[in-house]
Amino acid sequence: MAVIMSMVIWAGSGIAVKAALLSLSPMALILTRFTIAVLLMLAVGLIFRGHSMLGLQRLEKQDVWLFLLGGFFQPFLYFILETYSYDCFSTPTLAEAFLSTNPLMAPIFAWLFLRERVTVFNILGILVSTAGMLMLVLAGAGDMELGNAWGIPLALVTVATAVAFSIILKKIPAHYNSLTVVFWGQLTGLVMFYLLSGATALAGSAGAESSFIDIFRVTFAESILPESIRGVAYLAVLSSVAAFILFCFSVRYLGVTRANIFNNIRPVFTALLMLLIFGEQLPVLKWIGVLIVILGLFLCQKQPKK
Repeated sequence: MAVIMSMVIWAGSGIAVKAALLSLSPMALILTRFTIAVLLMLAVGLIFRGHSMLGLQRLEKQDVWLFLLGGFFQPFLYFILETYSYDCFSTPTLAEAFLSTNPLMAPIFAWLFLRERVTVFNILGILVSTAGMLMLVLAGAGDMELGNAWGIPLALVTVATAVAFSIILKKIPAHYNSLTVVFWGQLTGLVMFYLLSGATALAGSAGAESSFIDIFRVTFAESILPESIRGVAYLAVLSSVAAFILFCFSVRYLGVTRANIFNNIRPVFTALLMLLIFGEQLPVLKWIGVLIVILGLFLCQKQPKK
């Protein structure tokens, strides 16, 4: 239930991003989103100090490097690579197809770094679900040009950073609650984003400079649209806090392979949200893709008899 809920939230992130970008530059959106998220988690963690689930915990010295590494991979490196990946492909549809290959890479990483057992059902479920995801994303897209050939390796590296983040989550000691894990990881990523934005601003990039300044005046800007405010709120509170905490819990409980397979269901929820919010109808072939994705998820979660 936790991992499905996280995917439902992330499925709506694309809609929220489009709304937020009506008033903000991409870097200003990133800085605003994660600043609000970190402050929110800090407030909750301090209010419920001492609570086993909602209180912020102190980090032990030997574990600090894991949290720093987690924040470096996601959100910092992942969001930068994802942005350039979308820029390389000719259409967002193709980019989404390649950026949704987490389930194919997760078993390899899980076996190499965690010696996590991968069963026949896991592999079969991943293949079936990925086939359904590709059908859902690409059906009816027509003849599409690839765009910049660098988009494919860039997308695969982007996916690798997301899977690496899952591996780090699994390695973080279990006595840290999910709020603590997500807070310190996102605080690390936010500091890196500020440093990057400040460095590019000092280097003389006008776009970077405006985005760096926007973070301090976004609340008081007269031109900011109500849709953008709702988009930022959705991304900060739900996508960056609630969904990350739910996914963190899921990886620790289900394992890297079984949790990442649910990334294939994100396009399903995105399609359903587009149907409910904008009335965008799905062709029959896409509905078949939805059913295949769900079948693959059930196969992947099946455990062999002992």
